[in-house]
Amino acid sequence: MALLPHHFLHSPTTVHHHHPQPPSSHLNSQLIKNPSFPLSKPSSSTSSKHFCRPKTQSFAARCSSSSSSSPPPERPLANDLVELPLFPLPLVLFPGAVLPLQIFEFRYRIMMHTLLQTDLRFGVVFSDGGSVADVGCVGEVVKHERLVDDRFFLICKGQERFHVSRVLRSKPYLVAEVAWLEDRPPPRPAEGDDLEALAAEVENYMRDVIRISNRLNGKPEKEGVMDLRRNLFPTPFSFFVGSTFEGAPREQQALLELEDTGARLRRERDTLRNTLNYLTAASAVKDAFSPSNSS
Repeated sequence: MALLPHHFLHSPTTVHHHHPQPPSSHLNSQLIKNPSFPLSKPSSSTSSKHFCRPKTQSFAARCSSSSSSSPPPERPLANDLVELPLFPLPLVLFPGAVLPLQIFEFRYRIMMHTLLQTDLRFGVVFSDGGSVADVGCVGEVVKHERLVDDRFFLICKGQERFHVSRVLRSKPYLVAEVAWLEDRPPPRPAEGDDLEALAAEVENYMRDVIRISNRLNGKPEKEGVMDLRRNLFPTPFSFFVGSTFEGAPREQQALLELEDTGARLRRERDTLRNTLNYLTAASAVKDAFSPSNSS
């Protein structure tokens, strides 16, 4: 798979409603985003034919018959499951990424009133028009503003990933039992060094993609070396890289679902390499037909 970044967006995407729209399958229109991504150190050959759909299942088929107009706040459940309200969106949230939202639909305003009385956390799950992914990411409200008409402006930050075990209620909004999802540690200590080398390779490809993309779009080249990694360990860095593939939500979902940091970084490296090859060819064509060469 190759992503063609026509331009890089520097402001976060505002989602005005939750109704999902099917993402475009044309890879030449995909964007790579370079958002602000404040994340401190924590404690802990792909082609278009491999452009994977997330593992999805209709929530309607999994919903229990119970419903409530006033759901209780989330609470611990048996077997380390947690009750979590879900917000289906036509995008993928990664741990550490920042997501602005505008809430105006009645049922999600109800959800917000409940969250403001509890711990301000809900699950963001990718929806592509009827089906909803089983793996999502917790969004924690770090800033909110309630308007006079009861709409909400939110700034959320991605936290833990989760896997939907069972949908408990669908009204007035989705509530599910979820289990937390974490990357498996490397089986051998030496593989930690391999992850560092892999992360450095991914960062180098990102730099080259940004440089050539800016050149194609007539943007001035920045002096010095771009520090894209910002001292992140390989796992959070892999989430950061995945969050930049904003124009390809199915690929993002596939990256979010991986439980192996090395596999995620390798897939991102291959995507960036393909993107770089495409941009290099496009740059050569542009130079060949530039006015300076035709004179």
